[in-house]
Amino acid sequence: MSGFRYDLLQQDSSSQARRGRISTQRGEIDTPTFMPVGTQGTVKGMLPEALKEIGAQIVLANTYHLYLRPGQKLIQQLGGLHQFMHWDRPILTDSGGFQVFSLGELRKITEEGAAFQSHLDGSKHLLTPELSVEIQLALGADIVMAFDECIPHPAERGYIVDSTNRSTRWAQRCRKVLPESSESALFGIVQGGMELDLRRQSSEQLREIGFEGYALGGLSVGEETSLMYDMMEYSLPLLPVGRPRYVMGVGTPENLLEGVVRGCDMFDCVMPTRNARNGVLFTSFGKVSIKRAQYRDDEQPLDPDCQCYVCRNYSRAYLRHLYTSKEILASVLNTHHNLYYYQQLMAEIRQALENGNFTEFRKDFYKKRESLVS
Repeated sequence: MSGFRYDLLQQDSSSQARRGRISTQRGEIDTPTFMPVGTQGTVKGMLPEALKEIGAQIVLANTYHLYLRPGQKLIQQLGGLHQFMHWDRPILTDSGGFQVFSLGELRKITEEGAAFQSHLDGSKHLLTPELSVEIQLALGADIVMAFDECIPHPAERGYIVDSTNRSTRWAQRCRKVLPESSESALFGIVQGGMELDLRRQSSEQLREIGFEGYALGGLSVGEETSLMYDMMEYSLPLLPVGRPRYVMGVGTPENLLEGVVRGCDMFDCVMPTRNARNGVLFTSFGKVSIKRAQYRDDEQPLDPDCQCYVCRNYSRAYLRHLYTSKEILASVLNTHHNLYYYQQLMAEIRQALENGNFTEFRKDFYKKRESLVS
């Protein structure tokens, strides 16, 4: 991609953790980074200006949902997704593979692509690797994800083999549609289920095809956390040092930290926004369920160590009042705080890597969680 570059700035001496910077035509992305999820071309409850204020440098948008509504052609006609959603920084679009996977009985996978019924109106569609890339280019994505099949867990070995090989062939088709000279960068997605040899095979084949970045797919699909970490620890070092490494759909603050330890540069997850709408908030000492009666008259800020707009201006009692009253502002404030917390966590990780005290930072992170239980 013209203008796309990854620079490795620091490598931790005691782990695979690393500090880097991705350069795109729409701005730089400091890594490790967390990408807020803007499924429908909006991060729920957040103005673009608020996203910038909390430090978000890139957002993720959903190919599947924007294809079905309002349609990529309309978005392209109106100037592309950046103009449509009033966001002038980089956008990564997923391929639609995970959403098709989640449709269950409403979809059928063939060599050609994924045939599915819309969850909106039942209309029938065929999403191919070529169409997935075409949609993402019409949206104007800075980073395009190759179309793949997300493998469930558990799954039979034979199915995992067939699916992994098919995803590689789909990746080759995506690469043909999107040459390296394109203005958009193309990331390949490593599959292989929870089988180490298939993860290695997928990594090697994708490296041979050649991509501007590489992602681990098929994680956080129901496996135990320890197994997810094992897959990261084994797979991430198989990917090129000079390319961004992205673990898709992960996760909790602990997941992010452990992903960084194992060499990941990029993360995304709906967890901070979805939990916010359900009254679950992330803090330096762990999760807080703001609906609990113990916060009814609590005048403290949600997290005394947090400098976000919410913690500087509102009490736990007020946040609980908003949530129990089903006020829209509850979702707005809760989301603002959670995304600020995630962005601040990544900024602190980057700073610790720069300062050479990442190991101490990791220890302190867990020590705070042990000292207070919400």
